[in-house]
Amino acid sequence: MRIIAIKTAVLLLAAFFIASCNSGGVGGSGSVKSFDYKLQGTWESNDPSVYSGSLIIGYDRITITGYSESQKPTDGDASQRPFSQFPRNKAMKGYSEDGKFFIDNVGTMESIPYIYSEDHTTPDYKLVKYLKFTFGGRDENLDYK
Repeated sequence: MRIIAIKTAVLLLAAFFIASCNSGGVGGSGSVKSFDYKLQGTWESNDPSVYSGSLIIGYDRITITGYSESQKPTDGDASQRPFSQFPRNKAMKGYSEDGKFFIDNVGTMESIPYIYSEDHTTPDYKLVKYLKFTFGGRDENLDYK
């Protein structure tokens, strides 16, 4: 009888331990969402003649630099300015999921679709990574630095 009680207690403790790991671990309902590892780092606009800016992406933070209001397209359509709705030079909470960035903009999570690609066929065989966004019908491409 005593052995059965000990086995039951051990099984209950094991079940409790597994349940607590699942609620806070990777993939659990209480987990912290983050930017995909391949997106973390510094990304810079690859055509600074139109817009100049960068994204600095950490584990669960993103900082947008550049892309100031003084940068406008030749036709004056401000909707084409990348990341116009976000503050500059401020680390904001965020994460990536299913081809979208989710960025906390003063308490509201805003999503921005992106396309990630990479190229291994450069002349020096280096891995080159790209991010592509579309703002107001205009593509903004960034290179990993």
